[in-house]
Order: sequence, then structure tokens, then C-alpha cells
Amino acid sequence: MSFTYKPSRIRLARRHGFRARMATRSGRALINRRRAKGRRRLST
Repeated sequence: MSFTYKPSRIRLARRHGFRARMATRSGRALINRRRAKGRRRLST
């Protein structure tokens, strides 16, 4: 049996990174929500 989670920084960034968020309307809304809340880290 192999592990189901194999961490990769590239995959993480492509799926959840800042550029990926800004590419969609809902992603931009999410970034704005986190800005309004005062989050230090907006995305990975």
C-alpha cells in the first residue's frame, strides 16, 4: 500500500496559490474576504 498524500509545493501553489485564486471570480472574492478579516496569509 502506498501513501495517499505526497506533498508537492508546486501542486499546492498551482491549486491554492495566489495566482490560482486571482484567476477566478470566486477566488478573488475569497482573497478579498481574507483581506477584510485581516489575515496575515492570504493564500499559500
